[in-house]
Amino acid sequence: MTEDPAEKLVSLFEYLGHAAGAELGKKVAAAATRVHETMDVRVVNTKTYKGKVMLYREVFLDEYFKKQRA
Repeated sequence: MTEDPAEKLVSLFEYLGHAAGAELGKKVAAAATRVHETMDVRVVNTKTYKGKVMLYREVFLDEYFKKQRA
């Protein structure tokens, strides 16, 4: 069975291609919480960051950033 792309969960780093920063992360998390969006957490351990990152559906992030550009 293949994964539904609409349900694929990604971090902001994966989505943007660079670190999002704490302020943007908080804004996205708040928006996702407001609309009861699906979220999850992943623990990462890299050279530059060790800790938890939030995961969101790609379609949610598409809509979020589309609205921010408008």
